[in-house]
Amino acid sequence: MPKEFRYRGYTVEQLNSMSTEAILQLLPSRARRSLNRGISEDKRKLLEDIRAQRDGKLESPIKTHARDMVILPVMVGAKVSVYSGKEFVALEVKPEMIGHYLGEYVITNKKVVHGTPGIGASRSSLYVPLK
Repeated sequence: MPKEFRYRGYTVEQLNSMSTEAILQLLPSRARRSLNRGISEDKRKLLEDIRAQRDGKLESPIKTHARDMVILPVMVGAKVSVYSGKEFVALEVKPEMIGHYLGEYVITNKKVVHGTPGIGASRSSLYVPLK
């Protein structure tokens, strides 16, 4: 039997039944400060869409640019597509992600893979041993 996830000693069900102020006290200080300063309109819409998705009114993944949104217990199980700067990357929120930011799970850059030398390359860079 898999071990049940707990965030700071509380299960996800207990966290969902807690008040917002009590959840804020469990979050790290940076996330707590971010939420205490207020939630912007796009973050508020994201939370409304996630609640609608939980109720079964929305089925498709929710697209958002709010990479700086703190993952809250109410978001667990939601399917969110987060913008990486080029495309929307699908993400399913898991309990282990509580307290982190959405942007932490969507990489904004990718590994550079260089091809073969092109036109104008020097003669020495054309040499590839054991090709």
